[in-house]
Amino acid sequence: MFGSLGVSELLLIFAVILIVFGPRRLPEIGKTLGKALGEFRKATDDLKNTIEREVRLEELKTIAPDIRSSVDSIARDPISMLNPVPTTPDPVSSPEPLLPETAEPAAGDALSASPGAALRPEPDYLADPDSKRPESA
Repeated sequence: MFGSLGVSELLLIFAVILIVFGPRRLPEIGKTLGKALGEFRKATDDLKNTIEREVRLEELKTIAPDIRSSVDSIARDPISMLNPVPTTPDPVSSPEPLLPETAEPAAGDALSASPGAALRPEPDYLADPDSKRPESA
């Protein structure tokens, strides 16, 4: 904190201050010195922050043209930047899978109650705990 001052040098300085100012004024001097050091620190921190802010502002000024050119290129042609998926599939490159034909159920089959019942999957009761399992008769 005090640089190259040793203990003996600090004691000598303290003794001289005590002799010159006396014991009654020493607390006032310490308080004034503490306030002055606090204000000095505050001023140096403010100066340091101002310099750092100016440096960041200069960096942003150098980056701004690059960003502006990127934004302008996107604004001119936004569709090519996104590479949209074609709305109509090409039947040669990606054929859609064919659904199996519904077979006619037998006369005594329970699935014959509703058309298309063979295609309905059974609900997964373990995945949805709020759903109720139908009571078996």
